[in-house]
Amino acid sequence: MNTTIMLFLLQDGITNGAIYALLGLALVLVFAVTRVILIPQGEFVTYGALTYATLASGQVPGTARLAVVMGIAALGLDLVMRRRILRPALIGRSLAINVLLPVAILALTSTLAGKQTPIGIDIALSLLIVGAIGLYLYRIAFAPIAHTSVLVLLIAAVGCHLALQGIGLVFFGAEGQRGPPLSNASFTIDPLRFTGQSVAVYAVTLALIAALWLFFGFTLYGKALRATAVNRLGARLVGIRTAMSGQVAFLLAAVIGATSGILIVPITTLYYDTGFLIGLKGFVAAIIGGLVSYPLTAIAALLVGTVESFSSFYASNFKEVIVFALIIPVLLLRSLAAPAADDEKD
Repeated sequence: MNTTIMLFLLQDGITNGAIYALLGLALVLVFAVTRVILIPQGEFVTYGALTYATLASGQVPGTARLAVVMGIAALGLDLVMRRRILRPALIGRSLAINVLLPVAILALTSTLAGKQTPIGIDIALSLLIVGAIGLYLYRIAFAPIAHTSVLVLLIAAVGCHLALQGIGLVFFGAEGQRGPPLSNASFTIDPLRFTGQSVAVYAVTLALIAALWLFFGFTLYGKALRATAVNRLGARLVGIRTAMSGQVAFLLAAVIGATSGILIVPITTLYYDTGFLIGLKGFVAAIIGGLVSYPLTAIAALLVGTVESFSSFYASNFKEVIVFALIIPVLLLRSLAAPAADDEKD
């Protein structure tokens, strides 16, 4: 270990930590609004990355067709659950969001696939596809059980993770893929070398954090999400549609996850199940942040990325163990700080 190696490890740790920060913020957002511990966040990463890589290779990704199928299922669920209050306006709105939107995305994707479209078009299509999947995932799997316990929601999240991972294997195969970099530029600040992709990771992370801050602080939907996170029942009493808040939270989480995957896939080869491990590291950061604090989660994510980087240098065989062991002292301290609860009486 010398100064040069230490700087390289810090650079790598900050790059990874920026990705984990995005995932951790998405997990905190979803849990605060819906009480769902979003285990499938890793699948959003995988779907975003491999959808982008598939589009860049000139093919139509299977995720575009998955969004259509999930949208049709969401429409059927809407019609069944609202059968007593169905009106033409409600049917038309549900049809537009759940069927016409994903069909339009699939048609646009099929039209543009194989035409050497710019990278920006591929990124936009990937975000649209994965965002739609996140939206329909909440409507199908979580909205009907939104008022159950956190444990039931966790079990549902694990089931969604397993299902989406299996579907990812069907769509993308067992072979890994890489996508084109966002920029081929590079520059050197002795002794460190920065690529355009690494700079894009920093810039996009900062831009998304700033956008989330503006969204929650200055928009009506953002304030509604904050109100739902603080008091779900109180939000309903003042007229906030908590189901809509859940859909917006899942949509944002899916877009953030897909963005993270698009930033990662030019750097390293991603497989259909790679996102789960990446998502777990974002989950570690979210746990350290207590699943409530956005700034603390972002700081914890940088810590997780740095620890992972130095662990890969000193003990590469145990780096995953070391990273996941970070939550043990945090959970221990939180359990000691929590007030003692009396045993339940029969």
